[in-house]
Amino acid sequence: MDRAKPFDIPKREVWEAYKRVRANQGTAGVDGESIADFEADLTNNLYKLWNRLSSGSYHPPPVRRVDIPKGEGGGTRPLGIPTVADRIAQTVVKRYLEPLVEPCFHQDSYGYRPGKSALDAVGMARQRCWRYAWVLDLDIQSFFDRIDSNLLMRAVRKHTDCPWVLLYIERWLKAPVQMADGSLVARERGTPQGGVISPVLSNLFLHYTFDMWMVRNYPNIPFERYADDVICHCRSEEQARTLRVSLEQRFAQCGLTLHPDKTKVVYCKDDDRRGKYPDQKFDFLGYTFRPRLSRRWNGFGVSFSPAVSGQALKSVRQTVRGWTLHQRSDKTLDDLARMFNKYPWLDQLLRPLLQVGSLSRAPPHRPRFGPMGASEVQVPETPQAADTSLVGASRAPPA
Repeated sequence: MDRAKPFDIPKREVWEAYKRVRANQGTAGVDGESIADFEADLTNNLYKLWNRLSSGSYHPPPVRRVDIPKGEGGGTRPLGIPTVADRIAQTVVKRYLEPLVEPCFHQDSYGYRPGKSALDAVGMARQRCWRYAWVLDLDIQSFFDRIDSNLLMRAVRKHTDCPWVLLYIERWLKAPVQMADGSLVARERGTPQGGVISPVLSNLFLHYTFDMWMVRNYPNIPFERYADDVICHCRSEEQARTLRVSLEQRFAQCGLTLHPDKTKVVYCKDDDRRGKYPDQKFDFLGYTFRPRLSRRWNGFGVSFSPAVSGQALKSVRQTVRGWTLHQRSDKTLDDLARMFNKYPWLDQLLRPLLQVGSLSRAPPHRPRFGPMGASEVQVPETPQAADTSLVGASRAPPA
C-alpha cells in the first residue's frame, strides 16, 4: 500500500477491472473516447485512474443518456452510458462489493448473478405455473430511475463499511445525466440502467424492498425475480389480489410504484383448470406463458407453458436478416459463428428455439404429461442441460 494514499486500492484491481471492461466492449461515453482510444495511452490512463481512486479525488463524469425502443408497449427506455474510465472504476467497486452481497441474495433472484440466468428463471416459472393456478405479474414503473438513494445507501452500509466503496457509490448516484442535446440534468434518485455497478445496487435494493419482505410476510408464495421483472405464484385469485394490494403499499413505502395497467393477475389455465378469466397469459423475460397444446402419453392436452414471445422472435428475425446470409454462401458454419459471435444475447435467445424436443423425464409433480410437442418450447432446467441438448446443432452468434 502507498502510505501517501488514503485508500488501499491495489493497482492489480484496476488492471483486472480494465480487462473485464475491454472484454465487454461497449460504446463511448460523454467524452467520445472508445476503448481503442483509451488503449492508445493505456499505461498512463490506468495509472491516472488508480491515482485518483486511491487518493479520493475521483469524481465520475456525467452519464450519456441514450433512449432505446421499449418493445411492443411502445415508448423508449433510457440507458446511461458511462465513459470507459468510469466503467473501469465502477468495475473496481463491483469486484469488491459483489462477493459481500451475493451470498445474501434470495435463491429465486436470478438477474445479473453469477451462475444464474434468465433461462433458469423461466424454467422455474414454468414448473410453478403447473402447481399454482394464479400468477401475479408485477411491473414496477421506471424502477431504475426511482430508486431512493438514501434507502439504497442504508442497504449498502449493512454489508460494508469500506470508506472508498461508500464514497464512490454515493458519487455515482449523484452524477448528472447528459441529454442528447448536450444539456446536463441533475439526478437525486435512481441509478443509470447501463452502468456497471447498477445491477448489483438494484438487486440489493430489491433484496430488502421485495425479497426479504416476501419471506417475512408471505413465506408460502414463491416467486421468480430477474432484476425488476417479478412473477408471484398464488393458490387463489383472492390471494393474488390481496398480495397485490400489500405490495402496492410496500413499494410506496420505498418510493416505488406498481404500474396500474401492466401489473395483473393471471389465471394459469390448462386441462385441470378450466375456468374462464380475462387474463390467461403473461410475458416474462422474452417468453409468453399461456395455455398450449402439448403431447401426453395418451394423446394431446392443454398445459400452461412458455414459448418465445412474438416480440423476441421479431427481434431475432430482424437481426438475422441484417446478416445478409444469402450473400455469404462462400462461408462455412464455423466462419459464420465466428463472424456473429459478438451477439451473446442472441445465443441465449436462439438456444431455446433449437430445443424443441422431448423431456428426458416427466416432471414429478405432473406425471401424466409425456414429451412436449413442437408447439411448446423446451426450457432447460440448467445451463448444463441446455448444452447437452444441442448435440449436433451449430452455435448461433439488456444503459
